[in-house]
Amino acid sequence: MIMKLSIIIPVYNEKNTVKEVISRIEKVSLPAGLEKEILLIDDYSSDGTREILKDYETRYRVIYHQKNLGKGAALRSGFKHALGDIILIQDADLEYDPAEYPQLLEPILENKADVVYGSRFLSHRPHRVLYFWHYVGNQLITLLSNMFTNLNLTDIETGYKVFRRTVLDSIRLSENRFGFEPEITAKIAKARRWRVYEVGISYAGRTYEEGKKINWKDGVRAIWCILKYNLF
Repeated sequence: MIMKLSIIIPVYNEKNTVKEVISRIEKVSLPAGLEKEILLIDDYSSDGTREILKDYETRYRVIYHQKNLGKGAALRSGFKHALGDIILIQDADLEYDPAEYPQLLEPILENKADVVYGSRFLSHRPHRVLYFWHYVGNQLITLLSNMFTNLNLTDIETGYKVFRRTVLDSIRLSENRFGFEPEITAKIAKARRWRVYEVGISYAGRTYEEGKKINWKDGVRAIWCILKYNLF
């Protein structure tokens, strides 16, 4: 039986990287019995990204937001239109390598997992060295999340997350920006029936000059979301 993998790509002002990301995805060889579906969700880019995406409209599903809403909102749009049995999130920058899809998919395809997180901190693969305080903040957010969810994740803020369709169909999401990460983690944990795995991945982080978008305000929001979605 052929299964479909929906690759959801939220895009915002990524004219310098989005074509390369799509090219890398196109080159990935998936395990036998799995076919790709690519969805590009433009969150009202203003740097020329939208014009680039028009070239892909005949090959892939391209969705355009009419105002900038945030990564979480873009993901909800992608989830709504995805047809796949398995859903994978792929950022439009070059921080995460699509060549690692087989490792990310393996626990689900072997029927060991319902959810897979690609951990940047559970790997000996190459990592670009950047921003000590970002690392500290990520570790604190992950620790706080684990205290409430009783999961022992190492990286809840990872951009690589993979889900069975049934998991996403059972969850109602509301966060528009990067609060998506602690929100979905809390709601998966509360269900108490989904098997969660982590897989070590490589990571080529960007500087702010290169286009990195998350900031300290998103860290504060993440802490609030951990409390909100675990306690209320």
